[in-house]
Amino acid sequence: MAEAALDRSSKSGLGPAGKPFSTFERLVAWRYLRARRKEAFISVIAGFSFVGIMLGVATLIIVMAVMNGFRTELVSRILGINGHMIIQPIDGPFTDYADLVKKFEAVPGIKMALPLVEGQVLASSRTGGSTGALVRGTRAEDLTKLKAVSDNIKSGDMVGFAAGDSVLMGTRMADQLGLRVGDLITMTSPEGDVTPMGVNPRIKSYKISGLFEIGMSEYDSSIIYMPLEESQLYFNADGLVQSIELFVDNPDDIDNLRPKVEEAAGRQILITDWRQRNQTFFSALEVERNVMFMILTLIVLVAALNIISGLIMLVKDKGSDIAILRTMGASAGAIMRIFFMTGAAIGIVGTIAGVLLGVLVCVNIESIRQFFSWVLGTVLFDPELYFLSQLPAKMDVSETVSVVIMALTLSFIATIFPAWRASRLDPVQALRYE
Repeated sequence: MAEAALDRSSKSGLGPAGKPFSTFERLVAWRYLRARRKEAFISVIAGFSFVGIMLGVATLIIVMAVMNGFRTELVSRILGINGHMIIQPIDGPFTDYADLVKKFEAVPGIKMALPLVEGQVLASSRTGGSTGALVRGTRAEDLTKLKAVSDNIKSGDMVGFAAGDSVLMGTRMADQLGLRVGDLITMTSPEGDVTPMGVNPRIKSYKISGLFEIGMSEYDSSIIYMPLEESQLYFNADGLVQSIELFVDNPDDIDNLRPKVEEAAGRQILITDWRQRNQTFFSALEVERNVMFMILTLIVLVAALNIISGLIMLVKDKGSDIAILRTMGASAGAIMRIFFMTGAAIGIVGTIAGVLLGVLVCVNIESIRQFFSWVLGTVLFDPELYFLSQLPAKMDVSETVSVVIMALTLSFIATIFPAWRASRLDPVQALRYE
């Protein structure tokens, strides 16, 4: 039977004109993957190798997807409420901001120009709670165009804001101060009225017109929107704005828009783009992402080393089988291919299982987070610490393909030495003590 199998294998793959892997070689490799009772230990090693590769690949895909989701969500929220370009005056205040807004919006590639008055205040309520807040004074028509805010008003509306006598604030700040729509919020600014006794802090109360929730805790707990004219009076900036924020169609095309914006301004201005303002933050995310990729790759590497140890033990255990196959006419290349397929099968199946597990977790990651939070009785991924209200995951096709290629490459490399060692086994030495 063995001679007939070898004869068939020579016709289907062992010969130089045959396929790379013959039917006979595949059958033997598959047989070696199904270890018998006396080879149970080798089977356990193969199982650990499979599990290691599966978990390594799945962990890599999940971590990279979560970090991509972090970056995408943070960029969309940061740039959804902040301009891509911030224009500030150099030679004098922006008293002609209305004309400048029209000039900037006429530049191709700029979809909105937002004049702003900003200031820090101490916000407090009648219940005694207080917190620091950033007041942003803007026009009602501009705030309507700012979809990150206007489309995320959870209670109330913008009617009072448009009338010029009410403010909008984040839901987290409102909860912290115990405020609701229609309540009064008291603001205290150190930049108050100048008197013979010095500068008195300005204290004024405003009605809350609506509560917004952007989904980024840092903004929902610190920003108050005030009508532009009222903010100019409150911060002693009558008839002027401190900056103009530009929202562009393509945030990555900032460099090409700079000269056009400077030309449209017709005066000396200071331009700061979103990359400069968030450079440290996004650089830290990129470094962390690269380091995590390298660290988690070690999991796959350890699993690949398990493949080496398992195959070496299999080669020792199958020494007599290899010798018999060689004496029956199997070439060294055929023996090498048999053990290469045995190890490669573990890597391929482990990688496929890892990809499926990684995709499954990424699709249901928020449900998984909520389940473990319920089981442990604590809040995992606290929005107060991580800025986002949900755990994001965004898989990138190119990154997933890179993980798969890396895992398969390590698995294939791990099988070369044991397979080569098996092909170099001397049949005489192997059968001497049999």
